[in-house]
Amino acid sequence: MESKKILIVSRSFYPENTPRGFRTTELTKQFARMGHSVTVITPRKKDLHNAFEKEHGVEIKDLGTMKWKPVSVKGGGLNRLFRRVLVRAASLLVLYPDIECLFKVRKALKREKGNYDLLITIAAPHPVHWAAAMTLKNSRPIAKRWVADCGDPFMGGENDTFKRLFYFKYFEKWFCRKADFITVPIAEAIPAYYPEFRNKIKVIPQGFRFEDVRLKNQVKQNKVPTFAYAGTLIPRVRDPHEFFEFLNKTKLDYKFFIYTGNTDYAQKYAAGSGGRIEVRPPVPRLELLDRLQEMDFVVNFENKGARQSPSKLIDYVILKKPVLSIKTFGFSSDTFLEFLHKDYRNQLLVEDPDQYRIEVVSQKMIDLIEH
Repeated sequence: MESKKILIVSRSFYPENTPRGFRTTELTKQFARMGHSVTVITPRKKDLHNAFEKEHGVEIKDLGTMKWKPVSVKGGGLNRLFRRVLVRAASLLVLYPDIECLFKVRKALKREKGNYDLLITIAAPHPVHWAAAMTLKNSRPIAKRWVADCGDPFMGGENDTFKRLFYFKYFEKWFCRKADFITVPIAEAIPAYYPEFRNKIKVIPQGFRFEDVRLKNQVKQNKVPTFAYAGTLIPRVRDPHEFFEFLNKTKLDYKFFIYTGNTDYAQKYAAGSGGRIEVRPPVPRLELLDRLQEMDFVVNFENKGARQSPSKLIDYVILKKPVLSIKTFGFSSDTFLEFLHKDYRNQLLVEDPDQYRIEVVSQKMIDLIEH
C-alpha cells in the first residue's frame, strides 16, 4: 500500500482517558503501524509525547494549552446558584470554554503548508470542525480530503440537558458544507444531522486493538454475584435511578462496582446499600479492563435516545463478558434476577464485534481518500 500523509487535529489525545482521547490515539497508532506518515495537532505534553513519538514514529505538534477554564460551582446559597446560572449561560450562549478551540485550531492550521492526503478533525468539541471550515479555502487546500469525525451529534443530540441555541446551526451547516465526509460511530446518529448533508455521512465506529487486552485464562469465583459499570452517569439522560432504588430495596446478596467521574450521583445510592454498592473513580482503560475480568457480568446503562451509544460497549465485547443492559426509564427486574442466577439468555448481544477492530476502522478512513 502506498504511504499516505495524514494530519489529525484533536483536543483529546494520549494519555487522556476519554472516548475522544481513545479515538485520536488509536487512529494515530494504527495509521503508523500501516506505514503512513502521521502528524497530530493536540495540546502537547513534552515528557509523555516525546516518548510517544519515538515509540510510534509519529509527529506531535502543539495546539497549545487550553487557558479558558470552566467556572467552578462551589459554596452554597445564592453564591452557588449564581455560579450555576453563570456556567449554564456561558455554555449555552457562546459555548464557553470549548469555543477557545476555534481560535487555537485556526491558528495551528494556518501554519500548515498542506500537501496532506487526509485531514481528520475530531470532535467534541465541535469548534474543532468550525476552525477547519474557517481555515480551509479552495485556493489553499491543506489536504486532498477532509473528514470531520463526530463522536456525538451537536445540534441534533438527544442527551444534552438543554438544546443548543438556534444560531449554532449556522456553524454546523458551515462545516458540514465544506467537509468532504462526516463520520459518525453508529447509523442511528445519521438523523441527528441536517438532511442536505446526510449523503456525506459515513459510519465508522470507535476502534481498538483487541490484542492490547490480555484476557485471563482463569478468574476467581466470586462468593456473591459481582458486577460492574464503567462510564458516565447523567441525570435524566443516562439515569439508572430506578435500578439503584431496586438494588437498595432488595435483600439479595450482590456486589456492584461503579467506576465513574459522577461520584456524587452514585454515592447517594451506595450510602444506602449496606456496602453492596462501591463507587470508585475512573482508572486507565487497560487497568479497568483487567479489573472487569473479575466480574461475573457487566452493566450497560442505555441513553434516553438512540442517537448516541456508549463506547464502553466495545470494551465489554472485547472482554466477552455477559452484558446486562438497563433502560434509563422503565426498569424491569426480571432480566437482572436471571443474571444473579447466572442465566444470561437475555444478555445484550453486539453484532459483528470485528467491526470495532482498529485495523478495520483505520482502513475505512484511508479508503475515503480515494472515495
